[in-house]
Amino acid sequence: MGKIEGYLKWNIEEIAKALKIGKDDVRLYFTDGRRVSFLLERRLAYEVLHGKLASSEGAGFDLLDREGGKWEVRSISKGGIYFSPSYMVGSKRSFEEEGFLVKLKEIKGYIVSDIEKFPDVPFWIITSEQVRSWWKAGELGTTTKISREKALQLLSSMAGSQSKL
Repeated sequence: MGKIEGYLKWNIEEIAKALKIGKDDVRLYFTDGRRVSFLLERRLAYEVLHGKLASSEGAGFDLLDREGGKWEVRSISKGGIYFSPSYMVGSKRSFEEEGFLVKLKEIKGYIVSDIEKFPDVPFWIITSEQVRSWWKAGELGTTTKISREKALQLLSSMAGSQSKL
């Protein structure tokens, strides 16, 4: 596996007790990328980048590092991962290569978390240049949505990783 930058660790028992729900429900919540993204973004912004959240949901990026660099947060789930802008993902939305490439120019990169490994969630910091290189090599398919297996294979190919912050 490529260099894991770190882990976001969670205590299932404490979360279940605080939320007054069962441990199985905690696991379901924390392995659903749409739900857990709110929490991941905050922990990554404050603990990893020592930065802050984007000023709004529609900002076109998720986080700012302490130098003002823009970052996107993505999760690898059972269903895989996508690198295209969020506005291209979902019902009645479609992928546009030009918009994707513009996005890569606007951000420093992605912080990718493997939420299937909850409660000890590994994360990688990937530059937009790395993602662009995967795109040019045809590694991201036709829409940048790839399987979990493919994502983990690409991360392992980063060997030693480039440092990105």
